[in-house]
This record gives sequence, structure tokens and C-alpha cells, in this order.
Amino acid sequence: MSSILTNNSAMVALQTLKSINSNLAKTQDQISTGKDVGSAKDNSAIWAISKVMESDVSGFQAVSDSLALGESTVAVASAGAEQITNVLSDMKEKVVAATGENVDYTKLAADINESIAQVTSIINASQFNGMNLLNDDGVDLTVTSSIDRDNTGAITVSEITVAAVDFTSNLDLSDIDVSDATTAAASITALEAHIQTAVDGAAALGASAKRISDQNVFVGKVMDAMKSGIGSLVDADMEAASARLQALQTQQQLGVQALSIANQAPQTILSLFR
Repeated sequence: MSSILTNNSAMVALQTLKSINSNLAKTQDQISTGKDVGSAKDNSAIWAISKVMESDVSGFQAVSDSLALGESTVAVASAGAEQITNVLSDMKEKVVAATGENVDYTKLAADINESIAQVTSIINASQFNGMNLLNDDGVDLTVTSSIDRDNTGAITVSEITVAAVDFTSNLDLSDIDVSDATTAAASITALEAHIQTAVDGAAALGASAKRISDQNVFVGKVMDAMKSGIGSLVDADMEAASARLQALQTQQQLGVQALSIANQAPQTILSLFR
């Protein structure tokens, strides 16, 4: 039965064209944004996962900044401790020389005092952004090293603590005396203990610096892996999108033509009244 009021063919053609136009708009949006899942309506589950991962990436970026600051702070302290070790080794030569006879104890004592003053200066200068791990402030350095999410979504923060070595208190060089051969001989034992203290402190700081540096490298790799994972979830396959765009544009042209043909069908009814 033909009707001038109801054109089933035109309705089918119109719905098909609407579907094609909707898919075409979605494909064009994917190409323009580069994302297959750009909003929650595209895929709510994937979108939610990607947003949680993106927030974790932002958190890890802050962690990386914290590790970089901590690494610089420890590096300054470590360099100071190593330099102090070198100064103490030079002092040892002068103390050993003072144990001999026919030496100028006054000049040796002056050199020793200058070295002690240099050690004090190094301790005071070994600070980064106000944090000094060599003096007697007694403040340990706490560095945020990671943010950990368990299977329930709960977040915990991991930290690395670098203990201050406090050379101001633990490296008291007032017991070094080269006023004569006897006191100089006694000072050798005391200086050996000071050298060991400096070496132990420098080694501890070096180990902490290595740990922080390795953790920062790891965090960088974690961020790269998470960014790659987010991309695999939400990024559009541009090759497939390009091919789909060409196909949909062709379908759109055919759909318009089919609708035009369907709209012309009622015209044939006029032949019945001639």
C-alpha cells in the first residue's frame, strides 16, 4: 500500500543517515582530540581508570621533585663530608711531622688551627636551602619517595629518612695538640678516630644519596609506564580513525542519496490520478 502520509522508506533512510552522521561526528572528534575516550560518556569505566592513573602521575611528579630536592641536599652534605675527610688526612701529615725532633711546633700548630677552622667552615657551608646535615641542628632529612595505591584504592606515602651526621658535636678537634712531640704523638690516635668519624659520615651520606638517586630513576620509569598505560586506554588509533572517516564520508553521501530517492517515491502516486 502506498501512502502520501507515511513514507517508511524515507524514515529508514533518515535513521540510517542520522546513525552515520553520529558515527562521523564521533570519528572526527577522535581525530581532532587524539582520544578514543575523551569523556565519561565515551566509556565511563575506562575514563574513570584513566583519571585515577593521571592523578597518580601528577603525584609521582611531585615525588620526583621531592627526590630531586633531597638528592641535592644530600649531595651537598656528602661533598662537605668528603672534603672534611681530605682536610683531616692533611692534618694527619702535620701531626705526624710534629712527633719528630727539631721541628717548628709554632708553625705546625698554626697550620693545624687553620685546618680546624677550615673544617668548621665546611660544616657551616654544607647546607642546601637551609638544610644542613653536618651541623648540630639535629634535624634529619625526610624525603617523600613514593605514593603507593593498594587494590582497594587506599593511598600510602613512603619516605626515605637521611640521618644527620652532626660533625659539630661528633668531630670535636679540640683534642689535637702539636705543642710538642709528646702531645703530637697522643694526638695521632685522636685524629685517627676523627678521620674514621668523617669517613663513616661521608659513607652514610653517600649511601643515602645513591638510594635517593636510584629511587628518582625508578619513579621516572614508573611515570613513563603509567603514561603509556593511559595512552593505550584512551588514545585513538589514528590509522583506524582515518580509514573509518573515509568510509563514513562515503556512507554519508550514499545515505543522503538514499534519502533523496525515498523522498521522491510519493511522486509516483501522482501517476495513478492521470
